[in-house]
Order: sequence, then structure tokens, then C-alpha cells
Amino acid sequence: MESLKVLYTVLEVLIAVACCLGNLMVIWAVCTCGAMRRQPTFCFIVSLAVADFLVGAVQIPVAVLIDDRVKTSFNSCLFLSCVFMVLTQASVHSLLAITLDRFLRVYIPLRYKSTVTQIRSWSVVGACWVSASILGFVPMFGWYRQDTLAQMEDSNSTTITCTFLAVMPMSYLVNFTFLTCILPPMLLMLVLYLCIFMRIHQQLRGGGVSGSGSHSYYHKEWSLARSLLLILVLFAVCLLPLRFMNVASLYGPPLTVPHQAYYVGILLLHAHSAVNPVVYALKIHSIKSAFKTMWGRYMLCKEDQETTRSSQTTGNINYITTNRNEPNISINISK
Repeated sequence: MESLKVLYTVLEVLIAVACCLGNLMVIWAVCTCGAMRRQPTFCFIVSLAVADFLVGAVQIPVAVLIDDRVKTSFNSCLFLSCVFMVLTQASVHSLLAITLDRFLRVYIPLRYKSTVTQIRSWSVVGACWVSASILGFVPMFGWYRQDTLAQMEDSNSTTITCTFLAVMPMSYLVNFTFLTCILPPMLLMLVLYLCIFMRIHQQLRGGGVSGSGSHSYYHKEWSLARSLLLILVLFAVCLLPLRFMNVASLYGPPLTVPHQAYYVGILLLHAHSAVNPVVYALKIHSIKSAFKTMWGRYMLCKEDQETTRSSQTTGNINYITTNRNEPNISINISK
């Protein structure tokens, strides 16, 4: 069991590093590219990238910490566990915002720019994070494991060995978080993407498009929508195993889900945040171009620095050689 915990920790550290580096590059690429920075879609992608970055910087360290490793007060353990939930909700809400943005861009192309402004987009991003925080911190207001707290009071203990399931009730994780706050938005997103693809297919086949509804416009929308749908599908594939384990624990037969299975589910959930930047780089042309530009600037700066050092070294060698070749002139002043 100890070797399994070490392997789990090592994998979590690797995923955390990939999450932080990859998503920092995405945020940097969007923020340094004026064309992307002005597009509402990329505001929502930045929001998702921030959530994914915080998975590596905050959620994974918290997950490792509350894996039966530290003793804390009940409220401290509950707070750390709630942070875990906030970031998951923020990812779901950011994905929903991206989907709604794509839906509006396809269904109201002529009014899209006047409807979805940059100020409104960032307001939606703020609302996503506020709502995610409210839903994630619900257990702090009373929906926690009352039996764990009662056991602490009976034993006159002020601390517990902090684990996620010691403070989080399965009813909150399944009935509220999954069945109410995650599953319905995911189903809504799938329906919206279905509508998006049907609309684009209809416009491309109908031949009645003009102006902003040109074939080129809808081909670009088709390509971007496919890439964003891939991100949603990967999120569902990585998220659902852990959620189904929770459902099985609450409503299934009285069988304990193996601890190893929970480790796999948690690793899958976190790995999604490391995979997203790879999808952006491979599938979204604007971000791919920004990455190439960033890489080109980095390599160019590196080459310039090497050239400068080389020229300085060559200059020093030439100077020394010249001094060596100069005749040694001495002036002898005799009486």
C-alpha cells in the first residue's frame, strides 16, 4: 500500500508540473496576442486555462496533502476539500461558457459582435468563478460529515487525520455536485454542440449564406467547434469514472470501492488539465500560431545571445593576437 501511495504521489507531481507549464503557456499566448485577447471565445479559454493551472498549483498539492498524510482541525480539512470542489466547478462553468459562446456565434453571426462584447465576456467569466465558489463551499455551511465530527467530540479530539471522504458526505458529492451541478450542464453542452453542428451543416449545404455567413466563416466555426467539443469529451471521459465510483458507493450494493480505483479516478481527473494545452496547441490554429511565434522569439533571442557571446569571444581573441604580434618597442634613454 505504501509503494502505491508513493507511485500515486510521483504521478501527481508530474501531472502538476505539466498542468502549470502548459496552461501558463496558453495564458501567455492569449494575453500577448492582441487578436486573440479581443475575441470573447479566448476570454473563456483563458478562464479554463486558469482553472487548469490552479489544478496543478493548488488542487493536486491539496489532493496529496489530504490523502491521510496530515492531522488538521475538522474545519481546516473541510476547507481544503472544498477548494478541490471549487476548481472542478470552475472548469465545468468555463466549458459551458465556451459552448454558449460558440452557439451564439453560429446562430446570430450578424449580431454576435454587438451582443457578446469583451466587457460582457469578462463579466461572465467572473460569474463563473463566483458561482463555482458558492457551489464548492456549500459544505462549509453545514453539509459535512456529522458522524466524523461526533466521533471527534466523543473522543475529546481537536484534530483528525485529514482525508477527503472523512469530511465530505457522499450525498453532497453525488446528489448535489454530480447529479445537479455537473451532469445537467454537460448534457446541455452536448445538446448545444449537436445544434451547432446541425446549423453549420445546414448552412454549408444550403448555399444560402452570405456576408458574415460565408462558407469560409462556417468552415472556421466547424473546425473550432470540433476542437472545443474534443476538450469537452476528454473532460467527460476523465471526470465520469470518479463520479460513477461515488454513485456506486452511495446507491450500489454495500461493496467498498478499492482505494486503488479512487487513485486512478483522481489521476484521470487531474490529467485532463494537463492534456488541454496539448489539444489547444494541436487543434486551435490561433493558439498553435501563437506558440510557434513564442518559440521563434525564444530561439531567436537565444541565437542572438549566442552570436553576441561568440562575437565578444572572437573580438577578445583578435585583440590578444594583435597585441602578441605587435613589436616590443622600448625606448632606451642613455646618458
